[in-house]
Amino acid sequence: MLFVMIQLVTRVDDSVAEAIDALVSSGQFESRSDVVRTSLTELLDSHRRTLIAERILDGYDRIPETNDELAQAAALARAMVFEEPW
Repeated sequence: MLFVMIQLVTRVDDSVAEAIDALVSSGQFESRSDVVRTSLTELLDSHRRTLIAERILDGYDRIPETNDELAQAAALARAMVFEEPW
């Protein structure tokens, strides 16, 4: 399977470029492109997770747990802690 990447061109402040270069120099990343690619991927993943969390919270706002569900969850949590071999 052929994997093609689209090239993006951007400008950054000197301080940002220096920070990127320091990451590359320390061996944490292979190149400037690797830093930018990894950072963008993490940013997009964080945004995706935020959207999912907002949807979950919206669901609980629309259909909150019942008192019975909350009591059952608390009892199960206590049982799990009790079973720990501490």
